[in-house]
Amino acid sequence: MTPKDRTDSSDLGGADGSDEETAVIAELEDDAPRQEVLEFDDLGDADGTGKGKKGAGWSRVFRGNKGLWVSAVIAIVALIGGLLIGHFITSPADAANNAKAPDPGLITVPVEYGKLSNDVTIRSDISFADSVDVKLDTSSFSGGAIVTGQVPAVGAELKPLSIVAEISGRPVFVLPGDLPSYRTLRIGVSGPDVLQLKQALASLGIAAGDVANNVFDQALADGIAALYAQVGYPLPPNEEGADENFRAAQQAVTDAQTNVNQAQSAYDNAASGTVDPVALKQADNAVAEAQRAVDDAEKADPYNASAVASAKDNLALQQLIRDQLFADPDASNEWAALESARSGLTSAQESLADAREAIQPYLPSSEVLYLTQLPRLVNAVNIARGSAPEGVAMSVSGASLELSGSVAAADGKLLTVGTVATFAMPDDSEHTATITKVEPGKNATDRWAVTLEPAPFTPEQIQQVQGSNVRVQIPVGATEGDVLSVPPSALTAGPGGESRVEVAVGDPRDGDKAETRLVTVETGLAAGGYVEVKPIKGELEKGDLVVVGS
Repeated sequence: MTPKDRTDSSDLGGADGSDEETAVIAELEDDAPRQEVLEFDDLGDADGTGKGKKGAGWSRVFRGNKGLWVSAVIAIVALIGGLLIGHFITSPADAANNAKAPDPGLITVPVEYGKLSNDVTIRSDISFADSVDVKLDTSSFSGGAIVTGQVPAVGAELKPLSIVAEISGRPVFVLPGDLPSYRTLRIGVSGPDVLQLKQALASLGIAAGDVANNVFDQALADGIAALYAQVGYPLPPNEEGADENFRAAQQAVTDAQTNVNQAQSAYDNAASGTVDPVALKQADNAVAEAQRAVDDAEKADPYNASAVASAKDNLALQQLIRDQLFADPDASNEWAALESARSGLTSAQESLADAREAIQPYLPSSEVLYLTQLPRLVNAVNIARGSAPEGVAMSVSGASLELSGSVAAADGKLLTVGTVATFAMPDDSEHTATITKVEPGKNATDRWAVTLEPAPFTPEQIQQVQGSNVRVQIPVGATEGDVLSVPPSALTAGPGGESRVEVAVGDPRDGDKAETRLVTVETGLAAGGYVEVKPIKGELEKGDLVVVGS
């Protein structure tokens, strides 16, 4: 029901305001929305004129919707502020677009003064030189080979005569050389390995005979005896029975010499036609002695058939010599006996020489390790006391650090042995290294290998740089001292083909109106984006501004 309806309904009641009419009005008011009642009350008084309470009604509307009105005011203020900011503030990009272009000027750079160097840059690994794996030869051992001691620790330095291991009580020592040991060396053999052994001993100050002769002779055998004395180990044992054979051969020579002496005496007596009683007595004694030698040889343990045969031959000879004392005075038989005795002496002497060689010092292949570039460092050890030396026993490397890298073939052709390069240490200090080797690749397009030897390191520096990769600067061209230099773009050609630079005298920002002068120069080394220049007509100094564009 509208307010108007409510007003009209008030007219339904009588003047007396009966209860029935009042009830009808109350029922109608209860059915109307509450907001409409408030609005009706706010709009006028009881007489419906709309005056008196109108201002109070609008005040109540504002108070009841205060949050809404505050939000509306804030939105209006923000809108006005945004419009003002958009009008008065300009972005850098818009400012640059709206700005007026500057007047054109000259582009200049200052003349530099200093040393120019054209470098080749490579990446290099720093490591110990020439790392190799070591395998130990055990072919000379008749039984099982077991490591019994003398195993070096990681980081140990191997020098000539250093012990790399002790196997079954025998040493394995180091000698300088690049040919591996592959056979046992003893008197009579020859070859490049014998020559290497002689040269190795000579480098240690051990006399080994003629180092140009590749034959193992008695002088080298004596040198090996001196070698083992320095190493501190006894000589390798002789073959079984060699010592006994040598002693028997010595006795055989002694007996053969006695036979010759007796045969010579018998011959002399026979030739004179008389029998010397003394000679006869000696002959009897010789026969008896020869018989005892046969008996002893047959009873010897171990039984030596060669010694028995020799003793029997001597007995027969002694008997013949005795019998010849009574022969014809022509002495022909005595002469034959003498020749036979002499032949026996020669044979016994040859046997003695062979037996002596068999007991001379020799070098087993399993007791020497040849290494190049001594001394070396032990990098890893794979054997231990009590184990069998199988596979790689240890890894060793050169005792000095080296830098190894590679360059393109075009750069490799610029490098020479002896050139001093530089690289940065971990603490940013500069260190030098010298090129020791430049090796071309197999093919024309392959990279070249470059090896450098660094200047000596302190122990602390070695720990810092070992295994690292560094950037190496190798100068391939440099000026002698400080020179003037400019960018290549500053050079122009004169009418005669001469090189020139344009020097700004006034303010370069004046553009075409800027004052400049030309200086004729002689160019030199180009490196690092600059060219060496020497003024030959006009003046040019460090800091002068040369034109490179406009």
